[in-house]
Amino acid sequence: MKAMVLHAPGRPLALEERPDPRPARGEIRVRVEACAVCRTDLHVVDGELPRPALPLVPGHEIVGTVEQVGADVVALAPGRRVGIGWLGHACGHCPYCAGGRENLCDDPVFTGYTRDGGFATHALADADFAFPLDGFDDPVAAAPLMCAGLIGWRSLVAAGPARRVGLYGFGAAAHIIAQVCRWQGREVYAFARPGDEAAQALALSLGVEWAGGSDERPPAELDAAIIFAPVGALVPAALAAVRKGGRVVCGGIHMSDIPRFPYALLWGERELVSVANLTRRDAVEFLSVAPRAGVRAVTTVYPLAEANRALDDLRAGRLHGAAVLVP
Repeated sequence: MKAMVLHAPGRPLALEERPDPRPARGEIRVRVEACAVCRTDLHVVDGELPRPALPLVPGHEIVGTVEQVGADVVALAPGRRVGIGWLGHACGHCPYCAGGRENLCDDPVFTGYTRDGGFATHALADADFAFPLDGFDDPVAAAPLMCAGLIGWRSLVAAGPARRVGLYGFGAAAHIIAQVCRWQGREVYAFARPGDEAAQALALSLGVEWAGGSDERPPAELDAAIIFAPVGALVPAALAAVRKGGRVVCGGIHMSDIPRFPYALLWGERELVSVANLTRRDAVEFLSVAPRAGVRAVTTVYPLAEANRALDDLRAGRLHGAAVLVP
């Protein structure tokens, strides 16, 4: 197999040849058809998330075909297309798992962070955390759904029954969940980097009510806002944009420090909450909703060997939609 490997944070990934991995009990080996590039991959590669399992193959938005199964795997057979996301395993017995909150597991495994991921031609996965993608015929279009879509969905659920929703950071997650919002009959207000007219144009093409810079105020009070950009300064901006009783959801795994802000921005029973990881139930729910909502991911395809270029383009803000690596 071939893989793009991280040997130290801050260094470019190296293309390497490795033996094909053998699935252990309960595991599957997947031939990777596509793996989207997530901002979390940047946080791992750039050293903003501590203690990655080096040397590491990043990537956790994987779509592939089951090639080999380990002992005790009965639900998935060779030839079936599956998706693999960020949560690669949960212990199943800690208080969070027992309470239905496996996203907060005390002893988790994360794909592309604490175990090798999908920037490769092959990947191993826990069969219980791989999701059948029957009916998803385009692996490139399906790959961003496995994290950008899932985290977007969990964030939207956390936002509650808001009619007017603001999306800060109009990238991979926002452009997917904006389509779900429109299908649900919500109004969407899109906030992109100041001056990023291409991102604003993409938002408008998806039917949002308004698109502008993240330094602007929307033309109407929001019921809720979701922050996908890893920029702490957007928290007080979003709080200022939501009505009394509104909610601001932080949807990223990493964010720069939140600056001091006056209590008046939080007063009025405004709420500030975060979303951490995801659950398998999130995947089941969203993968049912996405086809009915007609979700279409906007993608830019890169060969596997050009993973560093894809990461650079994401880091520099040159991407609109999602980057996808294809072996």
